[in-house]
Amino acid sequence: MDKGENEGERDKAREEVGGEEEGTHQENGRLMLADGLTEKGLKSLNSSSGQQVSNGFTTSTPQSPREGPGTEASSAGTASGGLTGSSVPLGGLRTLVVQQTSLERPRETWSKKMDFLLSVIGYAVDLGNVWRFPYICYQNGGGAFLLPYLLMAVFGGVPLFYMELALGQFHRSGCISIWKHICPIFKGIGFAICIIALYIAFYYNTIMAWALYYLLSSFRPTLPWTTCTNSWNTANCNRYMSTDHNVSWSNSSTSPAEEFYTRQVLQVHLSPGLHQLGSVSWQLALCLLFIFTIVYFSIWKGVKTSGKVVWVTATFPYLVLLVLLIRGATLPGAWRGVVFYLKPDWEKLLSTTVWIDAAAQIFFSLGPGFGVLLAFASYNPFHNNCYKDALVTSSVNCLTSFLSGFVIFTVLGYMAEMRHQDVDAVAKDAGPSLLFIIYAEAIANMPAATFFSIIFFLMIIMLGLDSTFAGLEGVITAMLDEFPHVLVKRRELFVFGLVCVCYLGALSTLTYGGAFVVKLFEEYATGPAVITVVLLEVIAVSWFYGTNRFCNDIQVMLGFSPGFFWRVCWVAICPCFLLFIIISFLAFPPEVRLFHYHYPPWTTVLGYCIGVSSFICVPAYMVYHLLNAKGTFKQLTEGRRTSKRPTDRPSLAVVQY
Repeated sequence: MDKGENEGERDKAREEVGGEEEGTHQENGRLMLADGLTEKGLKSLNSSSGQQVSNGFTTSTPQSPREGPGTEASSAGTASGGLTGSSVPLGGLRTLVVQQTSLERPRETWSKKMDFLLSVIGYAVDLGNVWRFPYICYQNGGGAFLLPYLLMAVFGGVPLFYMELALGQFHRSGCISIWKHICPIFKGIGFAICIIALYIAFYYNTIMAWALYYLLSSFRPTLPWTTCTNSWNTANCNRYMSTDHNVSWSNSSTSPAEEFYTRQVLQVHLSPGLHQLGSVSWQLALCLLFIFTIVYFSIWKGVKTSGKVVWVTATFPYLVLLVLLIRGATLPGAWRGVVFYLKPDWEKLLSTTVWIDAAAQIFFSLGPGFGVLLAFASYNPFHNNCYKDALVTSSVNCLTSFLSGFVIFTVLGYMAEMRHQDVDAVAKDAGPSLLFIIYAEAIANMPAATFFSIIFFLMIIMLGLDSTFAGLEGVITAMLDEFPHVLVKRRELFVFGLVCVCYLGALSTLTYGGAFVVKLFEEYATGPAVITVVLLEVIAVSWFYGTNRFCNDIQVMLGFSPGFFWRVCWVAICPCFLLFIIISFLAFPPEVRLFHYHYPPWTTVLGYCIGVSSFICVPAYMVYHLLNAKGTFKQLTEGRRTSKRPTDRPSLAVVQY
């Protein structure tokens, strides 16, 4: 074919494209005619596609010498949504770039990368980092505990963290609808996660209501938990510090901080136990209402608003921790607490309990399995480096736990010095009591007690709010993705209804015996259920969906495939890690007690029933799916391969003519 014929063909093709441009723009996007692509642009297009992957993201490989130009034109036309016509021989001529945009509603994305990182850090760093890790660390050998903790983090926690971020970012779905891409028969996992998140919202926000009560009580010249002359105090109240020379401490004595917490805030003395909870405390009900109001207006518009709020709620706790660490380090006796915190007891490593506690702590600290990481990652750009994000955020979480230990134990050393007691006698309380009794009393005896009390309880509220934002966002994303036509345009109304349900569900924790309910939920309703759910999630992804397929998905997103270490962790080590925690929980059930109340046997049955009520969604949906779906078992367990690209990424195809 001579030069004139070539030019005639090109002009004819250009006219045909121009004639169809308007209709094509309305249907599939727009056509761009260019005289050529630079080598860099062509490489970027070639590298972005080629093989068919599990979510239908089609990519193109560089054309081999044996492939004719018609092959590439044909494939590009198919990818672009219907560009047809005869192929034009290559003569090093022009390149037609076809851009396809989806007609579906584009998925919301984070305004900035830091919004996502701060949201994940705020979710992972919660109240447990402040009260649980320091207590478990000194109880299990001090510095020696860091060895099993780090091992469990490297081989169990971080791989699970990375897996959920990658799944959410690739499939761009919440914890329910994502299973149609992975393994539809396991869709019940998503519903179980949502129920578990509701159970957590029922009791977790109550702890913030307690902190808000303390915060409001701190705006006084004299903190109310420093004296024994209040209406709620008993004859056993003793203010026992080094300056009180005329006070003798006995086994029946109670501190003013303990009586303020138990008799004024919780009022547990008015409830004999779970069988008779008593009335709702109107003060705590108002505090919780204020907390949920903040939660609603922070998440009602989506990650665009919550991503801005976390700039305050995720960073402020670190500022307070730094201030408290500096203040604690300057207190007399602080060194005693640090030595007690970090002094290694290597013999403890021979105990199975230490390894169980290390595995449970890293799992609940990083928080896979609650649907939050899937939801947050689904709003990321498709090619965001979630591998780097997983390493950074999990490292920040672990370092925060370690830092919190110094903040807590410098103050406990100070308390031991003031009382002329050993540190272990002062640090006998764990959980909320460590914050609301021991630490509150220590703050009250510092200079500028009002200031430190205000910033400390404000920090507690901020730590809790981040986790609440994340937990409810996981439920909201899951439901909106599962029922988009009903809920997407009614997000504000749905969020309002969800917050109301959470508030009503939390009323039992606001009664005089509400602290007993909080403890029951914490021990039974969430822990065993969520670990079992994550075990099934890992099995579904690694064994049913396939590790190779999952790694190919990550390679499409990030440009590199996970190494041998990650594959082994997902296939074998993580399931064993989770199974180890489940078996240990069943073999050594916790002895649940709070203050002087020992939970009777029927409460254990009640706790397991609450836990099973969420997990039952998994086998129930399996039965439903098998009865209603058609096909072989392999077809029923195979994820759907969609032909569409991520909705916020327009597709490009190259046609050379």
